[in-house]
Amino acid sequence: MAACGVNFSTITQPRPQPCSPSLSLSSSSSSSPTNSPKSLISQLSFVSNNPNISLRRGRTLARSRLRAHNFKVMASATKPEPLKIMISGAPASGKGTQCELITQKYGLAHVSAGDLLRAEIAAGSENGRRAKEFMEKGKLVPDEIVVTMVKERLLQSDSQENGWLLDGYPRSLSQATALKELGFEPDLFILLEVPEDTLVERVVGRRLDPVTGKIYHLKYSPPETEEIAARLTQRFDDTEEKVKLRLRTHHQNVEAVLSMYTDITIKIHGSVCKEEVFAQIDAVLAELLEQRQATSGSLAAKKM
Repeated sequence: MAACGVNFSTITQPRPQPCSPSLSLSSSSSSSPTNSPKSLISQLSFVSNNPNISLRRGRTLARSRLRAHNFKVMASATKPEPLKIMISGAPASGKGTQCELITQKYGLAHVSAGDLLRAEIAAGSENGRRAKEFMEKGKLVPDEIVVTMVKERLLQSDSQENGWLLDGYPRSLSQATALKELGFEPDLFILLEVPEDTLVERVVGRRLDPVTGKIYHLKYSPPETEEIAARLTQRFDDTEEKVKLRLRTHHQNVEAVLSMYTDITIKIHGSVCKEEVFAQIDAVLAELLEQRQATSGSLAAKKM
């Protein structure tokens, strides 16, 4: 699993209010500072404007200053490894909204397998062409094609430098295994939990404005005018019967995937408002980052 050892068992209970879960997180990641102590000493030895201070004395003063502030210098020069997060949720669980909020605050690269697939097809790439052939025949796109797309995206510079948020993927044990074999393992697996009756209500009430592309909900987010209401349409699979079938499939898949990430899974109570859902996620990510930065700083200090 990931480098950091995490115990998430204490925060898996539903929390209807914004919470700050108590976690025990750690990380062994660190990176070498860009300036070695020797080079910093050399630079500091030339900053004095006093002509009576010799180069040798300047070096002595610089060494003294460096000893006094070595932890601060090394901690600021050491950047902790970026976050690697996976998030999963049933249809209408609010996963898309939470992905937006997470990426906005933490700057992670948002990676969605569905978006990648559509982009590859639109671009006419080799992977896109192969995927399109299967889709036109009504078949599922093979794992090897999708995994390749995800791998290439996670290897791009923004994912490597800023960290990544893998949205709704992997969806099966075989996909999770393939990612692990390629060296992609998350620090945290976020699972949004919402009661089935709530999910069914959310899906069945959804409507699409074909003019603007905006999604409405007849109960929670009704259209602003009667004109808009008159032109709203419903997706063919947003019926109670079909959504229950999709939920059954989702639950089967996620149970298999969770077997790979048991030790790093955090279950989030997702039936409250989006702000409260994000407060739960934010508390976990903030604690993870804080512990990682502290660990990186202490490891850097030990190198002095």
